[in-house]
Amino acid sequence: MIENVPEHYLTPEDMLCFDVQAAHQAFGRVYKPLLAPLGLTYPQYVVMSVLWDAAPLAVGGIGRRTGMETSTLTPLLKRLEAQGLVTRTRAREDERRVEIALTDAGQGMAARTAHVPECVGRATGMSEAEIADLRATLGQLRRTLDAQADATSSRFAG
Repeated sequence: MIENVPEHYLTPEDMLCFDVQAAHQAFGRVYKPLLAPLGLTYPQYVVMSVLWDAAPLAVGGIGRRTGMETSTLTPLLKRLEAQGLVTRTRAREDERRVEIALTDAGQGMAARTAHVPECVGRATGMSEAEIADLRATLGQLRRTLDAQADATSSRFAG
């Protein structure tokens, strides 16, 4: 046993964040064989799902919907563009703003992934009602943590 470890120390297995991260990794292992034949990674699938719902979107809008940073999105979107699934166009009114639109192939990819949500839902072993309840709980947790993070960062800003 390590000396000077606080009595209330939690092991990773005792932490909620560890369970959430481990569940995220497990989801990745479920998604991988479903998406690999389509040439998509899980993050690419998430971005494509947002675009199927609301394209065209600016990179910032995609980031807000997915929780991904621009530094993560930019290379991901370049790869999707190289695959012929999206186009990236600088806005005329503001050169800093990049608009992302689906190509015909990108639109067609939606039908090719239609089976994915059902397969992942079955893999959870949960009913639709249980999934809805868990999503509501996780959504509230995320909003609470985001608000706490925003409050904390504003206290230490400039």
